[in-house]
Amino acid sequence: MQSWKEKLAEKLSRLLADSPTSPSPPSPVARSEYHATPFNEDLTSPKRSSFSSYVLSFLPGGTGNPNSPTFEQTLQPLPPESLPKRWNSDGWENKPVVFSDSENDNKNENRYRSKFEETLEYDKKLKCSNGYEEKKLNSVHSGNYQKYLSDKSELITLDLFDFFESSLPSTIKGSHWVLLYSTWKHGISLRTLLRRSADLPGPCLLIVGDSKGAIFGGLLDCPLKPTPRRKYQGTSQTFVYTTRYGVPRLFRPTGANRYFYLCLNDALAFGGGGNFALCLDEDLLHGSSGPSETFGNECLAHDTEFELKNLELWGFTYLTRQPSN
Repeated sequence: MQSWKEKLAEKLSRLLADSPTSPSPPSPVARSEYHATPFNEDLTSPKRSSFSSYVLSFLPGGTGNPNSPTFEQTLQPLPPESLPKRWNSDGWENKPVVFSDSENDNKNENRYRSKFEETLEYDKKLKCSNGYEEKKLNSVHSGNYQKYLSDKSELITLDLFDFFESSLPSTIKGSHWVLLYSTWKHGISLRTLLRRSADLPGPCLLIVGDSKGAIFGGLLDCPLKPTPRRKYQGTSQTFVYTTRYGVPRLFRPTGANRYFYLCLNDALAFGGGGNFALCLDEDLLHGSSGPSETFGNECLAHDTEFELKNLELWGFTYLTRQPSN
């Protein structure tokens, strides 16, 4: 029985054998003789086709030698060292991938680690949760905060002053505080508060104290301009705060809406969406507070309905300098 190599060589020789006379196609008689005559030419003979010789040169082993290896015998398994090392043992998929330790990779890793550490440090300082900032304060004024105030305050303490200084916009930090309105000094009247807010344009801070000891309020813009309809005012710098939970908490806008504050002739309110974060009645004796979508805050007072004890409105200026010692 002929081996597959001999059969393949025979077919190639039949198809690719060079014509001894001319490249023209053979006659019908010659064609029939060609098919009728068996092919007995020795594959090693010099008469075989040059192209078939070229093709046969690539076949493994000899065709006439019975001791030559077969095609199956020529295939050998790959040596173990040619495979990746992690494939040579069980459980290679559980081994960690080792990344390149090139200089660029080290630089990228150090940069990402630095950014990650900065983020952790920022979170530790602010302790952000549910849209508010809870700050543990270290006094930086050593009891001298009173010299920054134009008048005595019934509500501002040293810790609270430090809290405000860290929370106010950078454009007014370190400026002099001017008392624009106070219930113990100017009487109890929302109209008086609105009128006196025009004395100093710019950001102003509302500080409210309830009968149970909580202090809360928010940042506004002076002069306060009442509108006949409910038209919200303010900017993204507007915020509300409270000391109800022991440590002062600051609630900045969440971006849910732009209901920063309302100023009407008969009410002053912060926030919206569900409830007012803080709403003061016209008589400045009663108010209410509840969760709002604007600031993502909780109730600022001890109760949703509360009685006011004191109220102060402070403006800021760089015109009046800090007195020298």
